[in-house]
Amino acid sequence: MPETMRPRRVWVPFGRSAREVPDGLVADVFTGLDVDAPGGVPDSVGEVEFFVLPYAFADAHPELMARMPRLTAVQTLTAGYEHVLPFVPEGVTLCNARGLHDASAAELALTLTLSALRNIPRYVRQQDRGEWAPAYKDGVGVVDDALADKTVLIVGYGSIGSAIERRLLPFEVDVLRVARTAREGVHAMSDINALLPRADVVIIVVPATDQTRGLVDKAFLARMKDGALLVNVARGVVVRTDDLVAECASGRLRAALDVTDPEPLPADHPLWRAPNVLISPHVGGATSAFLPRALRIIDQQLRRFVNGEELANIVPR
Repeated sequence: MPETMRPRRVWVPFGRSAREVPDGLVADVFTGLDVDAPGGVPDSVGEVEFFVLPYAFADAHPELMARMPRLTAVQTLTAGYEHVLPFVPEGVTLCNARGLHDASAAELALTLTLSALRNIPRYVRQQDRGEWAPAYKDGVGVVDDALADKTVLIVGYGSIGSAIERRLLPFEVDVLRVARTAREGVHAMSDINALLPRADVVIIVVPATDQTRGLVDKAFLARMKDGALLVNVARGVVVRTDDLVAECASGRLRAALDVTDPEPLPADHPLWRAPNVLISPHVGGATSAFLPRALRIIDQQLRRFVNGEELANIVPR
């Protein structure tokens, strides 16, 4: 068969997406599981032109790109791409999944915020003990904190940050916004020192880059007001864990975290037992909304690819 007539090979992580590729493409399913087992890596590895990585970091295996001489495009199913970037060969286009996790990540950011403020972990533990013990005493001195009337600072006002704001506004809050560069209604990162003392809740949504690693350090935390809540749905490396443990152990700050550093968090790590800390195990994108939205992105990108159109969400190199 002449080279110009040969179907172009793509790898996708789901069987459904493999059955529905556009004409002119042929797909193999690569889930990233059991890569050392027979058939774990499809025999077509040398023919792949478009590689859709599995969603889970542990299953992505971006090192396989070195075995793909025909590779021209890589699609992540994550908004972050720091785990992939070092493996992408020169000249290969990398696309991230901007927009895919906006709803799920925003829902979790709001869930963590409300749960931490309203003492939900405490009540769950009381339920396990069959204990009826409301936070208030004699009808006064209410302990539960309300989200209403709070000032919320969103650090990283991109598509997920704006999705978080849309869900926050019905709760009668004031929202402050910070992004890498200033624009109308959004402060530059250089303004963050002045904004932190104003915020009751600080939600971190920045990507993991050389500029954001360790952003939330001892000095950052010291600028937060007493009793403030830190919510991290970004990446664990954005927060210096030892500094956060120290602030929470003192009782001055609270934290609600979907990501940690290290990750997974070892069972004996002091962060588990720090007071006023709520931890979920990096589940921001793992909801029922993921698969249908992932399939739409894969379908749209493969159609652009086979038609010679510019791909969406290209990561600047």
